[in-house]
Parts: sequence; structure tokens; C-alpha cells
Amino acid sequence: MNFELIPLCEEHKQQFKRDMQVSFQQGAVDGFGEMEEEILPESHIDRSLSAKGSIAYEAVVDGMPVGGAIVVIDKETQHNHLDFLFVKVGVQSKGVGQSIWNAIEKLHPEAKVWETCTPYFEKRNIHFYVNRCGFHIVEFYNKNHPDPNDPDGYEMEEGTNKEYFEGMFRFEKIMKQTNSNLSKE
Repeated sequence: MNFELIPLCEEHKQQFKRDMQVSFQQGAVDGFGEMEEEILPESHIDRSLSAKGSIAYEAVVDGMPVGGAIVVIDKETQHNHLDFLFVKVGVQSKGVGQSIWNAIEKLHPEAKVWETCTPYFEKRNIHFYVNRCGFHIVEFYNKNHPDPNDPDGYEMEEGTNKEYFEGMFRFEKIMKQTNSNLSKE
């Protein structure tokens, strides 16, 4: 497998967003069955892509796109956020997600903390972040404890599958500081 994680180029952006939406939609279908509503609106991806410090990466295996990620880097605090990580439908369980995450860590060795979130029912994601990537669950957002950083909150349109949106786990990974990282401080 010839894996590369490369910065997303403008001409691939629309396909990248579509592939991400399909991947997230399939995750919801796998968890709840067919769903009418769009799980990941393009506006959410665009908000992430336009955030200060945002970097989008495209994962490529043997020249073919297989997934990607959007991270938000805070150069001052190095408390960074993994907004999205996805593997294209049909390419899962082949080590692509792990390769994406490993490459992100290598591209950002100065990171002190990584943070991300995933829906409570996404057992596959929870397994991936905790058991494969070394994250820890640090918070559970729900209607009684909403995410203070989520502008959409828990208000949903009529007819929305509320169970899908009932809760999100917040994960953190505190990075080990190497000697080269410590000498920079």
C-alpha cells in the first residue's frame, strides 16, 4: 500500500466534501437504518475548512483518494482539534484511518493536545479513537450538558432522527513531549 496524506487541493475539494458526506451518512445508516435527513451538511464542512488554523488533508493510496481529514491547529497553545476524519465507503477496515491519524501526528509533532468528538452510538469510531489512536473520553455532551462550542446546539428540525443527535463523546489525546519538543519551549 503506497499511502500519502497530502494537503487538499482546490480542484479536489468538492469531491472530498461529497466523499466525507457519504461516509458520515453510511455510518448513521449502519447505526440506525435508512435516514432521510442529511447527517453532515456541507455548511458544517465549509465552517471547518474556513476556521482559523484549518488544514485539510486528502488520503491517497496508490494514486486514488481513499479518505481525508480536517484539523484545526492553534499555533499558540498547540491544543489542536481533529474536526473530521473519514475513510471512503468501501475502503474501511484496511488500515486507512490509522494511516491518516499516524500521518497527522507526524505532520504536527509540536501538538500538546488533540481533541475530537464523535456521536455516542458510533462504536466503530469510539473503538478507533480510544483503542487505536490513544484518545481518552473526557466528556459526554447531551441535552443536559450541551457542547458550549456547538453553535447549532440540540435544537433540531421537525422530523429529524433525534436519537442520532442525542449525544457526543469528546475525546482528548495528550501528546508525550519529546526532548526536541521540550527544547523548543
